[in-house]
Amino acid sequence: MKNTALSHIHENLGAKMVPFAGYNMPVQYEGVTIEHETVRQGVGVFDVSHMGEFHLKGENALALIQKICSNDASKLVIGQAQYSCLPNYEGGIVDDLIIYRIAEEEYMLVVNASNIDKDWNWISKHNDLGVTMENNSDEYSLLAIQGPKAAEAMQSLTDIDLINMKYYTFQIGAFAGINDVIISATGYTGSGGFEIYFKNEDAETIWENVLKAGADFGIKPIGLAARDTLRLEMGYCLYGNDINDTTSPIEAGLGWITKFTKDFVNAEALKEEKERGPENRLVAFELDERGIPRQGYDIVNEEGNKIGEVTSGTQSPSLGKGIGLGYVPNNLKAPGSKIYIQVRKKQIPATVVKLPFYKK
Repeated sequence: MKNTALSHIHENLGAKMVPFAGYNMPVQYEGVTIEHETVRQGVGVFDVSHMGEFHLKGENALALIQKICSNDASKLVIGQAQYSCLPNYEGGIVDDLIIYRIAEEEYMLVVNASNIDKDWNWISKHNDLGVTMENNSDEYSLLAIQGPKAAEAMQSLTDIDLINMKYYTFQIGAFAGINDVIISATGYTGSGGFEIYFKNEDAETIWENVLKAGADFGIKPIGLAARDTLRLEMGYCLYGNDINDTTSPIEAGLGWITKFTKDFVNAEALKEEKERGPENRLVAFELDERGIPRQGYDIVNEEGNKIGEVTSGTQSPSLGKGIGLGYVPNNLKAPGSKIYIQVRKKQIPATVVKLPFYKK
């Protein structure tokens, strides 16, 4: 089990630690609902240093990214980030990721912790263009400082204008007295904020300064359990749950990051799937009665026949009801469609809804 540079601090703070993607990670501190509300209403800080960081450099770096990624990275200017995915040849997804354009011929790819080795091997296999590749995953720490008060709370730590930083842009500069910190207006909570990347040796200094600067704003450390309820309320896909090696970006509702203006791995097959329409679609649903849908629960029709499966589910702290994502036949994708979730021996009626669940 790997530790992040801050694992010992989470343990000292009394966090409940669990193995996650090969790392010893804090799942919660005070409790999911309290931590969830802290981020929705104020500001919280997550240690997400388990994520992977690859740097691709050289004159063909963009060409390699265009070949392996579904989105069109040629649109990126220096200081911009983009959500994308790595399609495989079987119609599924190797991983989803964020692409950062660091310099004219340098990009950083941020990948999921559980897929670091898989992604590295996949990209290396397709690198016949002489692109210099560096896997810096073990050298970098990453904090997600999330919530509507994040910019105000962190502004004292940097000269970079956080208040006016546009979504999915980033700047590199001094933060908490540490140089060359990547400050990115991204995050997986839907409540605004930043993700900051820095070297492991600076992790404790930055962590302490973040908590100090945020003290007047009620900042709290937040665990991965609340990160999951926050992202699910927004309907953001989680790799391993809602998307994987067998789910296509088209059926997962990721057509918006699948651009057929260029050629990429399996583009032709995905284009055909988009044109004919996928057999199944990832939908969002709310339970009409009390109950909590969980990953792996069957989705059934009125007769009790299985028609799909819940990929993510929880009791929404913001809505006070059971919510989830799952794949169903294409004819049930429209909001208002009725489905049933098999919760133990009971079939609980649910309604397909438009995302996000949580509306500010």
